[in-house]
Amino acid sequence: MFRTGYNGTSVRDVTAAANAPQGSFTNHFRSKEAFASEVLERYFAYTRGLVAQALDDTSLTPRARLKRYLDIITGRLESDGFSRGCLIGDLSLEASGSSEVLRTRLAAIFAEWRAPFAACIAKAQKSGEISSDFEPEELAEFLLASWQGAILRLKVERSPAPLERFKKIAFHTVFKELP
Repeated sequence: MFRTGYNGTSVRDVTAAANAPQGSFTNHFRSKEAFASEVLERYFAYTRGLVAQALDDTSLTPRARLKRYLDIITGRLESDGFSRGCLIGDLSLEASGSSEVLRTRLAAIFAEWRAPFAACIAKAQKSGEISSDFEPEELAEFLLASWQGAILRLKVERSPAPLERFKKIAFHTVFKELP
């Protein structure tokens, strides 16, 4: 699904990649949509770990933790030659219009994903590290949505430039360190 997308991946492709008979697929998954849901769950579990790696690092200030997360993701995307993006974003674009099951789960994932960022932003605001002009949840939503847009552009440009541009602008404006 990373290489060819949701619509470009058939059950036959999945079973061929797994070197398994096609009937095995239907023994484990009632549909391609159910398979994609399981792939999404596993991917999000991995993503939760990356979020925790950055945002739970109390040796850093809350603002630095936010930057650390973006740097970790940049490194992961670089290791793939900037050719793959985020499966959550990819499925949001491709499958949310055709699968209510995936759309609903993706909406829940974004809500869950936003929470640790909002908590970190609230800490940064409380310590006076960043402005309190916006609610932490709004800033977390902005961060995730804008970052997904930068990842989308990265896939087109095959370059870290969109990510670096986002980080530079976001941390000089929205998440600007207060004097």
